[in-house]
Amino acid sequence: MEPIVVHDFSEKIMEQLVHFHVMKFSGGFFLWIGSNSPLLSNLALALDTKYDSMPLSALLLGDTSDTTPSSLAQRLTKKTKKQVFVSYSLPTTDSNLALLVENRIKKEMEIHPDKF
Repeated sequence: MEPIVVHDFSEKIMEQLVHFHVMKFSGGFFLWIGSNSPLLSNLALALDTKYDSMPLSALLLGDTSDTTPSSLAQRLTKKTKKQVFVSYSLPTTDSNLALLVENRIKKEMEIHPDKF
C-alpha cells in the first residue's frame, strides 16, 4: 500500500494569494484550493470510465450552480487518468482567476509529477 504524499504550494494570482494542498494516494489525489483558512467547500470528484472519453464528475458538497470544482476535477482526471477530488474554496465570480489557477496547477504537475 502506497503512503499518502502531501504537497503544498502557493502563488499570488490576480492580487490574491492562492494556496494549493495536494494529497496523493493510490490511484488518485485530493486537491484543495483556497485563499484563507482551510475550508472544505464545493467538493467534487471525477473519475475515468471505459464508457465515455470524458471522465464522470459529481459535486459531493457545496453549491450545485457552481460548476468550477466539477469541471476542474474532470479536466485533471482527463489529463492524469486518475481519480481526482477537488475542493475549490475561492470566489468563483471571476472566470479569469479560475483559468489562471488551473494553469498554475498544470505548471506544478510538470515540475513535480510525482506529487500528483
